[in-house]
Amino acid sequence: MEQFQIETAQNISISQNTAHLGDRMLAYIIDSFVVTVYMILVIWLLIAMDIDFSDMWALYLLLSLPAFLYYLLLETFMDGKTIGKSLMHIKVVKLDGSKPNFASYFVRWILRIIDVTLTSGGVAVLTILIRGKGQRVGDIAAGTTVISEKQRISLKDTLLRELPEGYVPRFPQVTVFKDSEMQTIKELFDAAKRNGDHQIILSLCDRIKDVTQISTELKPVDFVDIVIKDYNFYTQQL
Repeated sequence: MEQFQIETAQNISISQNTAHLGDRMLAYIIDSFVVTVYMILVIWLLIAMDIDFSDMWALYLLLSLPAFLYYLLLETFMDGKTIGKSLMHIKVVKLDGSKPNFASYFVRWILRIIDVTLTSGGVAVLTILIRGKGQRVGDIAAGTTVISEKQRISLKDTLLRELPEGYVPRFPQVTVFKDSEMQTIKELFDAAKRNGDHQIILSLCDRIKDVTQISTELKPVDFVDIVIKDYNFYTQQL
């Protein structure tokens, strides 16, 4: 699963996870199954109605329109999703972060002829693998991509912090904090380190010292880091 940055109209960078190719293929299989079941039901209904062939043909064309327009209709009215995409937690978005309009969905849909229909999905798979950003030919033309809405949770996104073997804590006073409070401290600290915001780290350091009554000559960045590690050490012993 690749990550890419999109720039919103307000010049805000947002990190997005492109949908995994496997998820997109599974979504396609699910959608194909839905369309197939629908068409079988349409044929069964027409046979059960026992009408003239000419009337049956016209009615068949009419009833098959939803299947023909399946991707265009569902992505337009379901916020970039089809049934398969919803089940796989993926959706179509614009590269600039805005919601695709009907024209974008239409371009993606019409170019499915090249991406999927004529090549059995070969062009789509090849383009996604080579192009990056999760784009098939239709996405490139429409300025869209398919992202994953699944939240990737890693160790650094939780309260837990990896501790070296044989870690020795230094400040037992940190147990006065609640999990929610330490989670806030960790999130602020990690963000401040990424952004180089020393003032936030200094404020965290002062606040922790006020609450715990800890006195130390450690640098603020080192002190806050040790506090987080110590908290993890003590809470993991419970």
